[in-house]
Amino acid sequence: MASSACLVFLLSACGDAGGDALTLPSRGPKPIVGVILPDRTTSTRWEEQDRPLLTQAFNYADIEPFIENADGDEGKFLRIAEEMINRKVKVLVTTPLSAAGGIAVQKKAKEAGIPVIDYDRVTLGGSAEYHVGFDSVNVGQLQAEGLLSCLGERPGAQIIEIQGAPTDHNATLFSQGQKSRLSAKYDTGALRLVKSQPVADWDNDLGGQLFEEILNGNGGKVDGVVAANDGLAGAVIGVLKKQNLAGKVPVTGQDATMDGLQAVLRGDQCMTVYKPVRDEAEAAARLAIAVARGDLDGADDLATGNLRDPVSSRDIKSVLLGATLIKRDTVRTLVTEGVVKAQELCVGDLAAVCVSQDIVVG
Repeated sequence: MASSACLVFLLSACGDAGGDALTLPSRGPKPIVGVILPDRTTSTRWEEQDRPLLTQAFNYADIEPFIENADGDEGKFLRIAEEMINRKVKVLVTTPLSAAGGIAVQKKAKEAGIPVIDYDRVTLGGSAEYHVGFDSVNVGQLQAEGLLSCLGERPGAQIIEIQGAPTDHNATLFSQGQKSRLSAKYDTGALRLVKSQPVADWDNDLGGQLFEEILNGNGGKVDGVVAANDGLAGAVIGVLKKQNLAGKVPVTGQDATMDGLQAVLRGDQCMTVYKPVRDEAEAAARLAIAVARGDLDGADDLATGNLRDPVSSRDIKSVLLGATLIKRDTVRTLVTEGVVKAQELCVGDLAAVCVSQDIVVG
């Protein structure tokens, strides 16, 4: 029985035949995982969702989280990475601001023997061992499908595209997905593309200015807007309101932010795309934990997908997650699933709208 107890209760001290207690080795310091988030302005998700979710997951696994935000500053991004490398993190999880910045950090990490996971965004031409993100081409397809659904039958409808940062490969993939659904219609004249405009740094203010310039240059005419995310959609809607066009012109979005969902409920925004950040953070944490513990076979078992890097001509082992199209009549599903709180969503003028959409404020 004593020997059985030794097997079952691994943390107890069991006596041997000589009566000496078995001394277990003391635990060393916790492995550290470094995470660099990109900014606080392009989306509220980074600080409100990613940071706490990742922190909780690492703490639960007895991994020390070292999470910093680059605040949209390439220099700060590099300095944080250098500090993490000096701290000898076991793995570096980064959301790059640009390919050049990501490559510089990955080169330093590689020299230090530290594996890198690209989180949410891919570093084109980089050397990251893994990538965790959403199927961005599919996200773009959902945006196009949402726009077409909201447009209905409007032959020759004039479309303005306000795309994301040209330095973000995700933005390229979103556009690729949109084009897979819209290009044929542009080619046949079923829709008319006024202009497709990328927006540096996903800057919402700049996006609104550029949209207004394009709109004015087109005589104030637009029938639909492809906005790459909810922030840019909000900037577009602000311009449309000045022209008394808000709610009359379908506008796409992405991220299912609170502002975006409220705009969808008001009818100012046609749709958004819900990407479960919880799933992405959980996948990244599980992958990083496996790598930090030296379980590379386990990490490979998690990264069952591949994402092609067209610059380096290599496939990156990836975890690719799905997304969901959200329109006015499906916003309530996010409330039901606990993604958003009805008390925060259904405020002011939206109280009556929520009732009409069967969104119950408890």
